[in-house]
Amino acid sequence: MSFSDRLRAAVSAARQAWFREAAGITVDDDDDQWRRLTGDARRDLSPMTQRRMRDLATYLWQSNPLANRIIELPVAYLLAEGVRLTVPDPDAQNWLDAFWNDPINSMSMKLPKKVRELALYGEQCWPAFTNEVSGHVRLGYLDPDLIETVVRDPDNPEQAIGVVTVKDKRGESRRYRTIVNGPEEVFTARTREIRQTFGDGEAFFFTVNDLSDGTRGRSDLLAQMDWLDGYDQFMFGELERSNLMRAFIWDVTLDGATPEEVKARARDISAPSPGSVRVHNSSEKWDAVTASLQHGDSAEGARLFRNHILGGGTIPEHWYGGGGDVNRATGDSMGEPTFKVFSMRQQTLRFMLEEVARFQISRRLDPSGRSGFDPANPDPDLLPTAEFPELTARDTSKYAAALGQVTAAAAQGIERGLMSEDLGLRLIAAIAARLGVEIDPEEELVQARAEASARRAEQEERDRFPDAPTDPEDAPVDDAAA
Repeated sequence: MSFSDRLRAAVSAARQAWFREAAGITVDDDDDQWRRLTGDARRDLSPMTQRRMRDLATYLWQSNPLANRIIELPVAYLLAEGVRLTVPDPDAQNWLDAFWNDPINSMSMKLPKKVRELALYGEQCWPAFTNEVSGHVRLGYLDPDLIETVVRDPDNPEQAIGVVTVKDKRGESRRYRTIVNGPEEVFTARTREIRQTFGDGEAFFFTVNDLSDGTRGRSDLLAQMDWLDGYDQFMFGELERSNLMRAFIWDVTLDGATPEEVKARARDISAPSPGSVRVHNSSEKWDAVTASLQHGDSAEGARLFRNHILGGGTIPEHWYGGGGDVNRATGDSMGEPTFKVFSMRQQTLRFMLEEVARFQISRRLDPSGRSGFDPANPDPDLLPTAEFPELTARDTSKYAAALGQVTAAAAQGIERGLMSEDLGLRLIAAIAARLGVEIDPEEELVQARAEASARRAEQEERDRFPDAPTDPEDAPVDDAAA
């Protein structure tokens, strides 16, 4: 083979090597921490925007009275009378009481802060530390600013499986495994392998105002932030205008004076101090002049902006000092949407606290966490309940009147054969529920029939023996038997 042929063969082989496609994949330990440029942009805020959201929410809560009320009113309605964790089993109740009153947990003191920050930041992360001997649990706190990534289940994006913190000064980060009250077998094999990489402990992670496949929560103030800032600017502008309206100048008129005389008088004149004496002739007139800045329209503008913000927070106007034309009847009806929103947040808090309580009970049963609470077949005596106070005082007068009317109508309908006893009792139970009394119609009907049968038997006994004493204590004593 000639030199030119060998050269062409070498070039051809090189070209084939250049265009050969590589096959294979690269797997890193931190693959789960990378964010795709085209992914989740509309469901999650960027990390910088997320941090700025938290900073602005905190600033507005501290400096803006309207923002402070939007956050504090739900906290007061939800927690003002306190919250308690209860469970039927007495031993488990002692465990929950010990958890609640632990000097580090101090839930009675710290729970309002946690609920407030859940509304401000949109998320809460509580690392859990378990005593390896007793199973007693203590909760820590992880600042949302220190959360770098929330890892989702690759087979179920709705479920968070781990939390990765930002790196410290030594370049180290912590990886917390999110707590799920159930065995690891609830996850797929691939997800279990990922969760094993989170070896720095366990943590609860809760979010609000997020979407199913989002990773971070959002503040309750996010939608109102720009409007709150604009309302602040508007109010400060009104304050400056009020100061200008209170300011005045002295307007001095010199009748018949020449320009030179006016300039000379201007050099000598000075504003009189309060209580001083001013003397002048009839050719000199003094008038106090104030600015006319059309102040009357500002109150309506402030109300417009305020209601726009309060409406976003589902808070009626009269809750923020603006009575308007609201009376008692319209005030009660206007509060209904607000209480519905508060009730939704209450359900979220109930779930959070009951999740923590179930974790405490399971760790008391087995500190290792390998067994304990079985979510597939739970013991009813070990199911905790978070008891919250009522959101608002009930107006029992109208329900009490309605109860009497419904009871009379139901009894009349049953007597005339227009409805069954079961339906009548269901109607009564519906009104009784408004008074805070829960009635099981089926169980109550069985008990009522039994009591009615006992009363009839007692009456028949009296009819048979009319002279018999009605009270056993009144029966004659047999001296011989005594």
